[in-house]
Amino acid sequence: MSQPHSAPAATGPAPGESTDQWRLAVLSVWHPALGAPLDPVAVVGLDLRPGAQAPVHLAWVPLAFEAADPWRELLAGGVTAELLDHWAGQHTTVAVDFVDVPEGAVDLAHAAGLVLDELLAEVLPNLPERGEG
Repeated sequence: MSQPHSAPAATGPAPGESTDQWRLAVLSVWHPALGAPLDPVAVVGLDLRPGAQAPVHLAWVPLAFEAADPWRELLAGGVTAELLDHWAGQHTTVAVDFVDVPEGAVDLAHAAGLVLDELLAEVLPNLPERGEG
């Protein structure tokens, strides 16, 4: 007879605790057909609570591997709230757009996944082909 599996340790806020210390951002790259950094390639979540067990969560858009190379290079040294703020203030071929934590998110990974699901369902299908630019 198999033993019951215990639930994984929660990495999110305790019941009744606020998610105010979570930051979520969509990372985008240059979209040649649009002429702007509007092509989302990843969602990054930061848990700014002191001692957070999983302070960073990154969810990549499937099939965006080459397009995401600029972000892979930028994130190679790690990601912090300060770096995200810095990148958000730059006007380059990459962009950071902060988004609200989706209601019902149980932990940071779930929150990032919910944002990614929305990108996959509503944003990416409506973008034009990347084209040559």
